[in-house]
Amino acid sequence: MKRFACAHATHPQWPMAAALVLAQLRAQGAASATDAHPSAADTVAAAPLGLVYLTDHYADDVQAILEHLSAELPQVTDWVGAVGVGICASGVEYWDEPAIAVLLCDVAPHRYRVFSGVVPLGATQTVDGFEPQAALVHADAAMPDLDELVRELAERTLGHYLFGGLVVSRAGSIQLARSSRSAVAGQGRAAADGVFQGGISGVAFGPDVGIVSRVTQGVRALGPTRRVTAAEGALVQALDGEPALDVLLRDLALPAHDLPAIVARLRQTLVGMQTEAAPAVSTRLGRVPLRLGDDVLVRHIVGLDPAQRAFLVADAVQPGIRLTWCERHEHAARADLVRICAEIREALGAGDDALSAPVDVTQRIAGAVYVSCNGRGGAHFGGPSAELQIIRQALGDVPLVGFFAGGEIAHHRLYGYTGVLTVFVADEA
Repeated sequence: MKRFACAHATHPQWPMAAALVLAQLRAQGAASATDAHPSAADTVAAAPLGLVYLTDHYADDVQAILEHLSAELPQVTDWVGAVGVGICASGVEYWDEPAIAVLLCDVAPHRYRVFSGVVPLGATQTVDGFEPQAALVHADAAMPDLDELVRELAERTLGHYLFGGLVVSRAGSIQLARSSRSAVAGQGRAAADGVFQGGISGVAFGPDVGIVSRVTQGVRALGPTRRVTAAEGALVQALDGEPALDVLLRDLALPAHDLPAIVARLRQTLVGMQTEAAPAVSTRLGRVPLRLGDDVLVRHIVGLDPAQRAFLVADAVQPGIRLTWCERHEHAARADLVRICAEIREALGAGDDALSAPVDVTQRIAGAVYVSCNGRGGAHFGGPSAELQIIRQALGDVPLVGFFAGGEIAHHRLYGYTGVLTVFVADEA
């Protein structure tokens, strides 16, 4: 697995944007052996897997764009991607403007499987013994029982690990998942076209694909951590043995009889829920361990129940978990993004031994995928593309694509207001 090839462009007309992307990819393919990344030429020539993200300005032309890319890049036999309001690439984000980002992945066909609603991940395991270690997932936020579906899909992987997000745009949840294996399997027109409205799709990677993935939060704590001692569904009834609403108002210093002040403050207040311990990870891991950052799910407070002295959270709450009041915060988000980049660098060997030869982290990363909450983006980090520039400054100018989601997927859970950064580790020479 060599360094991936990456290109991105914006233009009001998709054929011109596609032409700019293809020109960049071909320029990388023509790189000489004296260039900084000579392996890019081999990747463009041989990469069978393409990741493609588009903004919804091109929503009506997704099928035509996929056909065009497939015709111009015949070596790419499998495509996976999504349409969003915003997409990103190395050091740049495209918000509410027409744009395309493509990543050509030098991953051998036997090391991955594309899946969708017509070719589920479970079905791919029975064809030739392929066993997934982790999977990039695109899902429709409107799917019923989405939490359970995500958990079930994670259980089909050896690492119990997914990374990705909920695809939302003004055109709905448009996903791309075209596999050369689908045509062989005779899965019908939908699989051959490779464009889906809704459902769940993505690509699974085998145990010999090196992956490092981290979750970054974009919030800071506002008060002490409380334990839920009584709850029913999404209704939190008691914290530390006291009525939950009373504890909430006291911790946030809110006047009990000033409803407008309470509502105004709670609109800016989130709940960080520390979930149960993650299930044991299979010992049949890939070359790099899969780990997460702080296991905290951020959710909105969506209602109050003065009669029961309780409040409602936008998720089911189990007695025994811990809650922390929090708020979105620019500096906290920046600091936590820097933290996960440092953890990735450390995992790749940058800080293993002061006496050993220094490791060029940028060269060790074949490519990356970043999925961030559509409530984050550059404005939340202080300026246009600031979020992606932080990643580039920390990891170098690595090939990266991704999108802004209506909810993020990591491990076996749905997150909110987070970023999920996943890097692919280049094979050792």
